[in-house]
Amino acid sequence: QVQLQESGPGLVKPSETLSLTCTVSGGSITTKFRWSWIRQSPDKELEWIGYIDSSGNTRYSPSLKSRASISRDTSKNQFTLQMNSVTPEDTAVYYCARDITNWDATWYGGYDYWGQGTQVTVSS
Repeated sequence: QVQLQESGPGLVKPSETLSLTCTVSGGSITTKFRWSWIRQSPDKELEWIGYIDSSGNTRYSPSLKSRASISRDTSKNQFTLQMNSVTPEDTAVYYCARDITNWDATWYGGYDYWGQGTQVTVSS
């Protein structure tokens, strides 16, 4: 059974950098699949942020590419999201999830395991 768990601060100040870590158990992030970060703001749909694949290659949403960065620590089986210059519009529940397809990463039917999500609020 694969499990994903997000961790990180729940409150970030405007203009600072948001940093979240996803710890994966029950499966290695280096063997297969794509590992994504996705968020959902209040009253909005899911928004794909980006992924890192099993080879360490990354891809991002065009709207967030300039601010988001995904990396990994294979020794800990973790991958991390950093997003700089945050504003209150970045307030959302952030999820990490596993994508078992090589299709459009915004098609959420391709995700089989999700973390429980972590609330991040951007406020001074």
